[in-house]
Amino acid sequence: MASSQSRRNDPERKQRIIDACLDVIAERGVAGTSHRVVAAKADVPLGSMTYYFDGMDDLLHQAFSQFVQRSIDVFAARMADVSGTEEACEAVARHIEGDLLTTSRDFTINLEFYTIAARNVAFRDLSEQWMAASRAELERFFDTDTARLLDALVEGLTLHRAFGNPASPAAIRTAIRRITGR
Repeated sequence: MASSQSRRNDPERKQRIIDACLDVIAERGVAGTSHRVVAAKADVPLGSMTYYFDGMDDLLHQAFSQFVQRSIDVFAARMADVSGTEEACEAVARHIEGDLLTTSRDFTINLEFYTIAARNVAFRDLSEQWMAASRAELERFFDTDTARLLDALVEGLTLHRAFGNPASPAAIRTAIRRITGR
C-alpha cells in the first residue's frame, strides 16, 4: 500500500484509476464494477473516485473512451503508410487477422463496451467516434458505402476470430475483394 505522502503527490492517480477500471471490467464486467472495487485495484483512497469522476458513468465513459481511442490508434497506425487501394485491402486483411481483441482482456472489454453502448445512449458517442474514425481511414481509398461495408466486415470477422472461429486468410481476402469489387 502506498504511503499517505506518496498518495498526496500522485500525478498518475487518475490514469491508474482508469487502468484499474478497465482491468475490473475485464475481470467482473460492468455490472461488477464499483467505485470501491476500482479504488482497491488502483490502490487509491475511495474518496479519489469522486475527486476525479462525476460518478460511475463518468468513470466508465472515460475508461471506455481510452479503450476506443487505443483501438482507433491501432487502425490508424495500420493504415498510415498505405498508398493505394490494393495496399488498403491488404492492410484491412491484416487488421482483421490480428490487430484487435488479441487478448481475452480486450475481448471482454470490447463486449462490455458493446453492451453498455447498446443499453445506455450516453455511451453511443464513443461507438460513433470509433466507427467514424474507421470509416475516415477507409474513405481515403474507398467510397462511403464501401468503407461502411468494410468497417462492418472488420467488426464481424474480428468478433468471429475472438470467439474462436477465425476466417482463413484466403476467406478474409475474398470477402474484401467482393466488397471492394477488386
